[in-house]
Amino acid sequence: MYIKPFKKPEKKKRIKGEPLKKKIFKKRPCRFCMDKVVSIDYLDYQKFQRLLTERGKIVPSRISGNCAGHQRQLAKAIKKARVMALLPFVAD
Repeated sequence: MYIKPFKKPEKKKRIKGEPLKKKIFKKRPCRFCMDKVVSIDYLDYQKFQRLLTERGKIVPSRISGNCAGHQRQLAKAIKKARVMALLPFVAD
C-alpha cells in the first residue's frame, strides 16, 4: 500500500505592484472633543473610570477613540489620581 507524502498548501503569490489588503475600521470620535472639554481634571475620576480596564490599565486611544491631546491629558489625570489614592494602581 502506497501512501502519498503530505504536501503543504501553496501560498498565493502576490503579483508585483498589487496592494496588500488592510482591514479598514471607522475611527471613533473623541468624547472629550464632542463635549468640548478643554482640560481633564484628576478630581473628576468618575468620568474616566470607564477608560480603565478592570485590572486598572489605561485603555489605548485606538480603542477608546480619544484624540492624542486628550489621551495625554487623560493619562496624566489618571496617574495623578492614583498618587492621590483616588484610583487604585492595580486591581485585586
